[in-house]
Amino acid sequence: MLSLGDTIAAAATGGGPAGLAVVRVSGPGALGVADAVFRGATALSAAPTHTLHHGWAVAPPTRAGPALARLEPSAGATLDEVVVAVFRAPRSYTREDVVEFSCHGGEWSARRLLASLLASGARLAGPGEFTLRAFLNGRLDLAQAEAVADVIHAATSRAHELALSQLKGELSARLEAIGERLADAVAEVEARVDFAEDVGGIEVPAHVVAAIEGVDRELAELLAASSFARAVREGLRVPLVGRPNVGKSSLFNALVGEDRAIVAAVPGTTRDRVSETIDLEGIRVTLSDTAGLRATPEPVEALGIARTERAIEEGAAVLWVVDGSAPLCDEDHSVAARLKGRRITIALNKRDRPGVVRVEEAQALAGGHAPVVAVSATRGEGVDELRATLACELGLESGERSLAVAVSTPRHIEALERAKEALGRGITAARAAAPGEIVALELGEALRAIGEVTGRAASEDLLERIFSRFCIGK
Repeated sequence: MLSLGDTIAAAATGGGPAGLAVVRVSGPGALGVADAVFRGATALSAAPTHTLHHGWAVAPPTRAGPALARLEPSAGATLDEVVVAVFRAPRSYTREDVVEFSCHGGEWSARRLLASLLASGARLAGPGEFTLRAFLNGRLDLAQAEAVADVIHAATSRAHELALSQLKGELSARLEAIGERLADAVAEVEARVDFAEDVGGIEVPAHVVAAIEGVDRELAELLAASSFARAVREGLRVPLVGRPNVGKSSLFNALVGEDRAIVAAVPGTTRDRVSETIDLEGIRVTLSDTAGLRATPEPVEALGIARTERAIEEGAAVLWVVDGSAPLCDEDHSVAARLKGRRITIALNKRDRPGVVRVEEAQALAGGHAPVVAVSATRGEGVDELRATLACELGLESGERSLAVAVSTPRHIEALERAKEALGRGITAARAAAPGEIVALELGEALRAIGEVTGRAASEDLLERIFSRFCIGK
């Protein structure tokens, strides 16, 4: 996977009807491979960098096995009218020679063009291999390379903002600065070990301990903000729960803005989870309409209730729907017992009818701390207030919170947590006047963990795990 000696090709855009499709070629033989397929006014290999060429893509003379040859009717057959962009190394995405063909969209043009490029000497790129080459050739560090996929998959404005910040290298720059200070501390500790007689002992001096503690505080700040950043990147799950027939499906439809869940007066209509995503303060929140919680002998409904309980465990919070027009009953108290210890927002539904349950009663049912919003799901009354309250309960109300330098991926969080644990051990050892070798060992481990984020200490196995999750052509 890490070989840079061959030339790779892949479609860089998805299949299906579209105005354009892009097929990308990169590597030492990119221009020769492209010339075998392209027919224009001049040869691409003679073109300067950053040039556009208009012409035709054709099937080249057969140089590959018969399976590829059968994809084209004959050598020299016209495939499509194309525009070609030439980017010479190192002024390209991969810092290799790169040629990008823009052909007509759809299933066949890009597929036939790619087959011709492969028949001309390129091989099919692996998942994320173009971005992997950009990393290996020094155009991007590892955190920036991972951000490429996050930019592509960002579903909200805040997720896009976060991904772009990481792609620009803002997180990497912060970690590089932290790493440099830590490396300075390691160097001083190791110097004291090597030249103990000259510096008066091997104990770590106070100013070095203070520097290490400063690094530890910075990592703590990054990790403290990571839960919000991770929510921005990945989104959150919130199930709507309650006893049957309290209006969960109606409220679900009101929140998502369309009739996604079946609404009926018969209790137990919802048997399986129905999910839809909404945007709360720029965060993707997946709401799930679930089966009503109650004891039932009916096996299909019982299966739906089991899935509801699983959704409660997986959710970042729970939206508990209570019928405000009917007295609280044993089933409501049973739901309260199942939700104990969970983060809850209560929707006191059916406020368009005479109220029976007071806000204080509903709050007491949940232990006295859950926010309560009176709503009418059928009329849409109170739904906007409920959205705002739910966002506040999820910790999303700080819409202006900066994402300029944020740790959001599980891999980065895990690596920085390991770094902080190693720093903690190093600080403890230094304060206890332990030998400098022990302190240096812990600081070195922290430095390597930080390096895993930016790629300074990335193994081949780690790179393969990361880039295998990318699409082919990216």
